[in-house]
Amino acid sequence: MAHVVKDALAVAEQRFPQRLEMLKGLARIPSVSAKGFDPKEVRRSAEAVAAACTSMGLEHATVLDLPGHPDAHPAVYADWLHAPGKPTLLLYAHHDVQPPGREKLWQSPPWEPTERNGRLYGRGVVDDKAGIVVHLAAIEAWLSSHKELPVNVRCFFEGEEEIGSDYLGAFLKQYRPQLQADIMVLTDTANLDAGIPSITYMLRGLTSVNIEMTAGKTPLHSGMWGGPVPDPAQALTQVLGRMVLEDGKVNVPGLYEMVRELSAKESERFKKLPFSDAGFRDQAGLPNGTAFWGEPNRTVYERLWARPSFAINALEASSIAGASNQIVDLARARVGLRLPPGVDANKAQQLLMDQLRRLCPPGIKMTLSPEQAANGWSTDPEGPAFAAAARALEHGFGKPTAYIGCGGTIPFVQPLSDALGGVPALLLGLEDPLCLAHAENESLLIEDFKKAIHAAVHLYAELAAAPKA
Repeated sequence: MAHVVKDALAVAEQRFPQRLEMLKGLARIPSVSAKGFDPKEVRRSAEAVAAACTSMGLEHATVLDLPGHPDAHPAVYADWLHAPGKPTLLLYAHHDVQPPGREKLWQSPPWEPTERNGRLYGRGVVDDKAGIVVHLAAIEAWLSSHKELPVNVRCFFEGEEEIGSDYLGAFLKQYRPQLQADIMVLTDTANLDAGIPSITYMLRGLTSVNIEMTAGKTPLHSGMWGGPVPDPAQALTQVLGRMVLEDGKVNVPGLYEMVRELSAKESERFKKLPFSDAGFRDQAGLPNGTAFWGEPNRTVYERLWARPSFAINALEASSIAGASNQIVDLARARVGLRLPPGVDANKAQQLLMDQLRRLCPPGIKMTLSPEQAANGWSTDPEGPAFAAAARALEHGFGKPTAYIGCGGTIPFVQPLSDALGGVPALLLGLEDPLCLAHAENESLLIEDFKKAIHAAVHLYAELAAAPKA
């Protein structure tokens, strides 16, 4: 098998410039799935991804819609199923992207992928259109060099991961036979650091709530009315300021009763991972000596991956530009909780709203609107499939594989894992601490992109040879 893999790797290396251009072409499509953006662009993205699948040698490339749900964003399916007796992989990534954010902060246009200092900048280049191209490039390498793959593959490239995968359950029900597989490979996570290949076996969940505070019917002169008149902006900041306690815990009664402690094996894995205080601050853009928040008796990795956290995602009352001395009539915020695996996101959301109501000052009307609620996920990263993936990543990157958690959320993982009967789920990715996914100036480390393609070439061979679980 070694010479066969070598031939496929040679094709991947030779055609890497074309695959980088393919990624740039997909990233030029502003496939933002969030409300307020043109859904036709998400469809255009799906059509482009389906065309790319066909061009790489996959079969049955199809844009998937959801009958009866015209507002569901399209996904893409493609397959190659001509390896009898070999495992079938379900390759997952998503082609929708985050909104561009504040375009004035981008150093180059978000929809025009631009290379600078070994990185490719643009919205969606790392989250998650690179995940699509990694597998398409590896599939092309095998089919071009040997006319066949060592495994069977089914591709499912989702179109609404960035908005919580609301219609995922309906997609799974509608297209269940087309998604059956022995192993899931999800290429939408991160590496511990640049050049360090990683398998993610733990994801936090997420829940968010919109808050609206009102008092009177109109803004009022802060001199004529200030003092006795309730101030919605002040009330909102009071509530938000009480959401984290002095010990670093989130101030939501009942939340920590659902949080489990790490097992001895998990704690040992965390301890083996390299960590530098200075390096972490540098990667996060924090000044030297900045104090870390959260529970001080927990390691940084625990705080990131295995403990709850609270964030104020948006906050508005009035603009500083043109502001006057007034008591505003309306203040709003969106807050979110990141939740460790095992915490029920819907219960946590209800506990969060109950606490917000308890903290609301008198004289203020509070309106709460629940947003997404997605559970976390975890697995035991042992067994033949995980061992095969670790070997493949080490071959591709030239470094040992790290086993890590992720503070982010991928709503797709748990429902699909359940639907497929708990098959192994291999979570791989290309994000690194400097990629700024979801922020302005999102970027992809081009060298790691190439290494990930080589790792995917190895992955198909390793999984084909691995004993069945």
